[in-house]
Order: sequence, then structure tokens, then C-alpha cells
Amino acid sequence: MRLTLPEQELMSSGHKGCQGCGGVMAMRYALKALGEDTIVVIPACCWTVLEGEFPYTSLRVPLLHTAFETAASASSGVRAALRVKGKDDVNVMAWAGDGGTFDIGMQALSGAVERNEDFIYVCYDNEGYMNTGIQRSSSTPYGAWTTTTPVDAFEKAHKKNMVDIMVSHDIPYAATASIAYPEDLIRKLNKAKSIEGAKFIHILAPCPSGWRCASNQTVKLARLAVETNVFPLYEVEHGKYTINRKPRKKPAKEYLSLQGRFRHISDEVAAEIQEQIDAGWEKLLKKEKDSME
Repeated sequence: MRLTLPEQELMSSGHKGCQGCGGVMAMRYALKALGEDTIVVIPACCWTVLEGEFPYTSLRVPLLHTAFETAASASSGVRAALRVKGKDDVNVMAWAGDGGTFDIGMQALSGAVERNEDFIYVCYDNEGYMNTGIQRSSSTPYGAWTTTTPVDAFEKAHKKNMVDIMVSHDIPYAATASIAYPEDLIRKLNKAKSIEGAKFIHILAPCPSGWRCASNQTVKLARLAVETNVFPLYEVEHGKYTINRKPRKKPAKEYLSLQGRFRHISDEVAAEIQEQIDAGWEKLLKKEKDSME
């Protein structure tokens, strides 16, 4: 059988991830793409715990822990230090959750990409503050339960579109990726490391604990998110949008029904979510068309 993924493993089995953790899968694939000449910068997030307690680590690359809001600024500093030392062949990857990207780290990220700092920023998105008790973030989707948006006051805001925010900074490359499509994820990280300047990769990484789903459903949910257009796979290179997968659309209910965090929603709310998904897909199709003209 022909292997489609790099054989090298730069993450060991000694991590602290929950069973079925999408964030663990995302890191494994990312390191397969970037290789051992990589420095990973991690702010406060699930991965602060997952990689293991000092002096042990499950990652076989240099690692820098930093404050919650400083993944992008710390990565900028790492790149500057490497430049002073004449080392231009090392990948610098910021690795942050949605809380540290969409919310707490937004200011530092915006400043770094405005300066077009030469690093890859990866957001592994589990759609909430899962490390501190499943609180909502601005990545939490409409209709979802969290401990701060309980059933009788479920999430009413729409998920922030971080890729479009990054594209508005005129960065060279931004993309979405999913653990259910590892070849696509690895291809995008390989492309990112070949481009000079700021790169942003948004990876959907389901969290069984926070999503209230079975631990053996992680990859299925990540795949359904793409097949229902909840989380489209696309990339934006120098402003040009390319949709990487145009599925024969499945109804959103197939995705929502597998997650306890949506168990409370009515048929009317489910229909509203479907309308939002359809409208977002049409907008994305238009962006692709307009950027090619």
C-alpha cells in the first residue's frame, strides 16, 4: 500500500490528550508536514497540558511556552532571534486554540500579520475554552451549549470568520484544514512553509469532552463538518480564493445530531442554522468567483 503521509513521527505516544482529541491529531499531522527543523510556540491552551509536564515532552522539536495572548508576538521574537543567528531554514509555528486566537490573542496576531512576520500561525479550533471548563469563545457556533451558554441561554452569536480577518490584513497565505483530510492539511502546511511572510492555518479539531460526543466519532464529525459545509476547506493565496472540496452537501442535522451540545435545539433553530450554513457557502462561492476575475 502506498503511503500518502510522511512516515516521520515527531510526536510520541506519551501525550496527555483525552481519548479522541482532535487537537492531538492536528499536531501530529502538522509536525509531519513541517519536519524536525521546527520551533513550536504554544500559549495557554489545551496543548500547554497535552505535551507533558517539564522536563518531559511528547514533542520531538524545540518548544516555547508563552502567555495566553502572546503566541504571535513570541513567534515574531523567535523569528527575529533566528535571523540574527543566520538561521533561515527553521520553521516557526505558533500553535494556539480558538480562545487564544479569536479572542485573547487577537491583538498580537493582528499586529504580527500586519508586519508580515515570517511564521506560520495555526489555530486548532475546538470551538470553546475547553481547557478551563468548556466556556464559550467567539468561535463557538450559534445554537451550541457551553457552561457559559447553558441550554436556556444557548450561544446566540455567529462564529467569527478568522480566515477573512487574516485575508483583510493582506497576508500571503491563509487556509482552512481538517483532521479528517490529513493529505489536504499536510499539503497546506507544506505550502505555507514555502512562502515567506505571515501564514494562517485554521484547523477544525473536534473535542469529545466539550462537544459531548463519543470519542470514536472525532474524525467522522470533522468529515461531516466539511460534507455539510459547516466548515469548508479552502485556501487564499495572495487574495485568490480556492475551494479545495465541493461536496455533495449533506444536511446539517447529520452533523448536529451527533453532538450533545446541540441536543436542546428546536427544529426551528436547526432550520436557522441550516440557512446560515447555506448563506455562508454561497458567500464563499462568490469570493472564489470574484477573486478569479
